[in-house]
Amino acid sequence: MLEIYLSVFKNCFEFKGRARRKEYWVFILGTLLVSVALGLIDVMLGLYSDETGLGLLSGLYALIIIIPSIALSIRRLHDTGRSGWWILLSLIPLIGPIVLIVFYVMDSKPGENEYGPNPKEQLHNTVS
Repeated sequence: MLEIYLSVFKNCFEFKGRARRKEYWVFILGTLLVSVALGLIDVMLGLYSDETGLGLLSGLYALIIIIPSIALSIRRLHDTGRSGWWILLSLIPLIGPIVLIVFYVMDSKPGENEYGPNPKEQLHNTVS
């Protein structure tokens, strides 16, 4: 699991290609766990600000994961056969994020698409 989480950072500037559902959700879970841990550390060390709603460490982490999160989201959309421009739906309050979550939950489009080969099928081919 840690390998999958760290692979997102290794590919943080890779906006082409496809990302499996597992890669996306492992990164989301890892990000949530790291954010909670850093938030607790911020509170314990007195680094939390009521005005901003963030602590120093959790704020820095939030800045660090912006580009990897966007790149991963775009690759995940590619895996479902959609353009990365669909990520702009996140700018529409309430409805946009719900639609994107539905897209992120969907299974990969089988076979190769305009964004590259299916990573799930590539994994099965290398294991066989």
